[in-house]
Amino acid sequence: MAASVLALAVAFLLGASSGVDRGAAAPVAAEGTEVTYGSTLKLMHDKTKHRLHSHDVPYGSGSGQQSVTGFPEVDDSNSYWIVWPVPDSSAKQGDTIETGSIIRLQHMRTRRWLHSHLYASPLSGNLEVSCFGGDGQSDTGDYWRLEIEGSGIWKRDQKVRLQHIDTGGYLHSHNKKYSRLGGGQQEVCGVREKRAENIWLAAEGVYLPINESK
Repeated sequence: MAASVLALAVAFLLGASSGVDRGAAAPVAAEGTEVTYGSTLKLMHDKTKHRLHSHDVPYGSGSGQQSVTGFPEVDDSNSYWIVWPVPDSSAKQGDTIETGSIIRLQHMRTRRWLHSHLYASPLSGNLEVSCFGGDGQSDTGDYWRLEIEGSGIWKRDQKVRLQHIDTGGYLHSHNKKYSRLGGGQQEVCGVREKRAENIWLAAEGVYLPINESK
């Protein structure tokens, strides 16, 4: 059942974004809705309200992998990510996600994974965050530990941090803007210190119903 819901959700989101990349018509979950594996959502940066975003544009420095930015507009389907467990996990689609869980985020449109490594980020020289791999191609550079403020189960509009397993860097953004990218896109990078700028919230998206079969 969850798989069919996911397929319909992804088809809906892609259909809503044909022509101009707009995702405003996507179903919106209520505040407090649980985030489950297989859900497709946007992550909003708490400080700047930009959405975690990617597109098939490589970095001009560092790894040369697909770039990841913060995007100011809400209505763009390149800001959707699918939440998955790591391959050796027993977690299933529709399971809720506790603080401390190691997760992966797959970019919905390009199918690449949110990734980090020791390359320097383009604007601040912190840890580069990119998109890499694809369906059937993923490694530990795609693994992120979920830290929920106040612990518990991940829910929409709840403050969280994502710490990269390999480098220890927290997913981070700030108001350093790219001049070569349009639309006021800002840098996303990894920073090893806990700061207010590495807090994110699950926002718009299609949240799969909780899997009740355990």
